Amino acid sequence: MAHSAGYRPTPADLAAANGGSIPDLLAPDLRVLFCGINPGLWSGATGHHFARPGNRFWPTLFRSGFTPRLFRPDEQRELLALGLGITNVAARTTAKAEELTSQELREGGRMLTDRVRQYRPHVLAVLGLGAYRTAFGRPRTTVGRQSETLGTTAIWVLPNPSGLNAHYTLDALATEFRKLREATELA
Repeated sequence: MAHSAGYRPTPADLAAANGGSIPDLLAPDLRVLFCGINPGLWSGATGHHFARPGNRFWPTLFRSGFTPRLFRPDEQRELLALGLGITNVAARTTAKAEELTSQELREGGRMLTDRVRQYRPHVLAVLGLGAYRTAFGRPRTTVGRQSETLGTTAIWVLPNPSGLNAHYTLDALATEFRKLREATELA
């Protein structure tokens, strides 16, 4: 269920969201389809992608120039007008991505491939190196543009913007996202 700005899920709301799913934010021929690993409990409880306070997706989009201002998770639909969308490798909401099995990630990769072929985004940007490696059977993948494509869709792997990913600062995340934005503007 989608909620407006300022809504804070209760512990009961978060518990009820475990194992659920939220709708993708999709349209045909998007410039970039951002793909998270899976929705967290805050996203499941609010109905908005990257909703947990501390998740750096929205500030990273703004700092990298994808959005003209800092959007809130409840404003996610405004991304479509900018040619941006959001999906996930796995649909199941969990407290932590580590709760997903390798089988769920591989099946999610197959389903993601089908979505990409249907909606034909110019770029699929997978936010999470480990999840991409498992979902697509690419154990040596590094961050950045990948050599393979899905049909005509280019693939980029970007760091996960979760606040749990201490390997990347907000500035470092914005730098990697900016490389993708600049590449899509030149294409």
